[in-house]
Amino acid sequence: MLAMLAGCNSTPTTVDNTPTEAGPKQATSDGKALQAYSQSGEVEYNTMVETSVPVSELGNITPIPITDLWQRIRDGYGIPQSKPLHTATQQQLNWFIKHPDYIDRVVERARPYLHYIVDQLEQRNMPMEIALLPIVESGYQPFAYSHGRAAGIWQFIPGTGKVYGLKQNWWYDGRRDVIASTGAALDYLEKLYGDFGDWQLALAAYNSGEGTVGRAIKRNRKAGKATDFWSLDLPRETSAYVPKLMAVADLVKQPENYNITLSPIDNSPFLTVVDVGSQIDLALAAQLAEISTDEMYQLNPGFNRWATTPDGPHRLVVPLEKADIFQQGLAALPVDDRVQWTRHKIKSGESLGVIAKHYKTTVAVIKEANGLGSNNIREGRHLLIPIASGEASDYPLSASQRLATRQNTPRRGNKKVYTVKAGDTWWDIANANNVGVRQLASWNSKAPGDVL
Repeated sequence: MLAMLAGCNSTPTTVDNTPTEAGPKQATSDGKALQAYSQSGEVEYNTMVETSVPVSELGNITPIPITDLWQRIRDGYGIPQSKPLHTATQQQLNWFIKHPDYIDRVVERARPYLHYIVDQLEQRNMPMEIALLPIVESGYQPFAYSHGRAAGIWQFIPGTGKVYGLKQNWWYDGRRDVIASTGAALDYLEKLYGDFGDWQLALAAYNSGEGTVGRAIKRNRKAGKATDFWSLDLPRETSAYVPKLMAVADLVKQPENYNITLSPIDNSPFLTVVDVGSQIDLALAAQLAEISTDEMYQLNPGFNRWATTPDGPHRLVVPLEKADIFQQGLAALPVDDRVQWTRHKIKSGESLGVIAKHYKTTVAVIKEANGLGSNNIREGRHLLIPIASGEASDYPLSASQRLATRQNTPRRGNKKVYTVKAGDTWWDIANANNVGVRQLASWNSKAPGDVL
C-alpha cells in the first residue's frame, strides 16, 4: 500500500548539507590527479618548533592527553581554508550561525559514532574535516534516505555501495551500517584523492561523480583557466557542497567566534563491535545488552528486520560500557535460542512465496532454514520458520515500522491509502492522484526508481 496526501504541496523536510576544512594528507605535485586532470594548487606546510628549553630535554616532556574530541578533530585538519573565507563558505556559515539549535541536534546524533570515525581517519592519515562530512550528507542521521536512493550517514547510492562492498538485501543494508559504510566511504574518498590530488576536488567528486569533476577540469584547462575547485563550473548542489563542509569546519575550529557552544564529546570510545557468531533477534540482543531496542537499532541501523541477517554480518555494535554484560549474556544463551522458530504445516495450494509473506520473511530464508534446494514443497510436510520474539511495535526502527510511522505521521491535507495493482507505476499513481512522483515516493520512504 502507498500513502498519499491531497491538497498539500509541501515537501517533507530533508537533511541539509554543510562545509569543512581538510586533513593531514596533502596533494603532491606528482600525484595521479595532477597528471590526469589538473594542477592541484596545494599548500605547503612548514613546521617550526619554538622552545625555551634545550633540545636535549624535549624528549622528557610528557604530552598532555587530549580529552576533548573536538580539539582532536581541529588538530587533524588538513584541507586548506582561504582567509578571509570564500564568499560561498561564508554564506553557508551564516546559515549555521543563525541555527544553533540545528548544530545541537547534529552533535547529539553524531555523539555515538564520531569517535569511531575520527579513529578511522587518524589510522589512514586523512583530514579530520572528513569526520564532519556526514553533517553535510545526512545531518548524521543513520536512517537518512534521499530522493536519489542514497542511504545512511555517508549517503551511498545502491550502485556505488555495491562497488565498495556494501551488501544490500531484504535483511540488511550496508549503506546504513555505520561501521561498514564508514570503511567504504573512506576507501572511496582515498581513491578520489588519488585521482585528483586535491581534497576539495575529491569531495566534489564524492558528491557529483568523478566524471563530472574530470570534465569540468578538462574544460577549464582547455580554456586556459585555473582548475582548483573554486574555479570549476560544477552542478549547483556540488558548488554548495564543499563550501558547506568548509563552513562547518570553520565553525568547529572557532565556535566561540560565532557565539556557538559545541556540546562536549569525550575523546574516548563510545561503542564497540561484538562478534555474535550467528543470527539473533534484535529485541533479545537489546535485553542482553541492557539497552532499549531503539538504541540497538540506532547503533546497528543496517539491519532492516527484527533480527540480524542469517548469512552475516554476524556482529553487533553496543555501547562499550555494556560490552561485558552483553558477551556474558550471549555466552549463557544457546545458539538455538537466539531466534524463535515456528513449525508450519504446508496446506494445499500454498507456495513458499505465500508462506514467506504470511510470516514476513523471504523464500530464501525459509529454503536455507529447511535445506531446500528448490521451491517445490508438498502438502502435509512441515517447515521451520524463524519469527520475531515480539510484536511489530517492539521493533520500532525496523524498515517496515519506519515506513508505517512515516505514513501515519499527521500532515496537512487529506490522507488517502492506495493499494498497488499489478502493472502500476509511480507515474500512473501520481498522475491519477494529482501529486508529484517524487512527493509520492517520499511519503512512502521510497525513491521514484524503487520497485513497487
